[in-house]
Amino acid sequence: MKAVRFHEYGGIDVLRVEEVERPVPGPGEVLVEVRAAGIQPGEAMIREGARHKRWPATFPSGQGSDLAGVVVGTGPDVRGFAVGDEVLGFTHDRASHAEFVVVEDVKLVSRPEGLPWEVAGSLYVAGTTAYATVFAVDPGPADTVVVSGAAGGVGSLAVQLARRRGATVIGLASERNHAWLKDQGVVPLGYGEGVAERIRETAGGSVDAFIDTFGDGYVDLAVELGVRPDRINTIRDWRAAARVGAHTYGEGAAASAVVVGELARLAARGELEVPIARVYPLERVRDAFRELELRRTHGKIVLRP
Repeated sequence: MKAVRFHEYGGIDVLRVEEVERPVPGPGEVLVEVRAAGIQPGEAMIREGARHKRWPATFPSGQGSDLAGVVVGTGPDVRGFAVGDEVLGFTHDRASHAEFVVVEDVKLVSRPEGLPWEVAGSLYVAGTTAYATVFAVDPGPADTVVVSGAAGGVGSLAVQLARRRGATVIGLASERNHAWLKDQGVVPLGYGEGVAERIRETAGGSVDAFIDTFGDGYVDLAVELGVRPDRINTIRDWRAAARVGAHTYGEGAAASAVVVGELARLAARGELEVPIARVYPLERVRDAFRELELRRTHGKIVLRP
């Protein structure tokens, strides 16, 4: 089968699509033929070596956590799935950017009818991260919440989940994404100089919670706006969070098939929009990461083997 591999830390050019042996499922595992697999900023950081202390790579290394596809084989003692089932879920083995992947049955859910493959295959990391960030700041109908990177893969879901809890949501995003944010019931604001004053004016002087999906000083901005540290969550600026006592809840805080299944059902019913920025064939994995690293996409970038 074909799979993405890198044999050393480095930039995008270390990525290769190689012929490797198809994996064989063991006890409690299924073999999935991948139909779609999302890509993440964290994967680029791992490939560059920036996360070596926390998540060291073993070479040759694969990539990919998100996945959706069709079960084509099962190992002993598999529960709930059979050959031919359509599924989505995740793996922690850095292996979903491939034509086939072995996955534990407890990390899969059935694909709801009508859920597009691209959405199903890009839901895990962004969806569970967004779920965790909203849980961390606990918004309610009386709250005003600011979300940075509000049109990105995580931010676009976080604003919707916060709105579902009744909060007023201010989304920081490029102007080209403002119309989409308005359609979600979010108040859009642009980045740049004077953003603190624009937020205060829009919020009527009070901000109750802040979700930072972008980094680059937004934890300090939240503190400047008077948000209590226990109602600030960042998925990128861990140093600032440690300094001020903010939360750093992310994917790991909600990494379960139960959460993925809940998000998938919301998306299938049209109650959660999962924007897909672009779909690339597996062979163009380098192009996919080049676009991702511009940090300008609205929604998710997905690979299709």
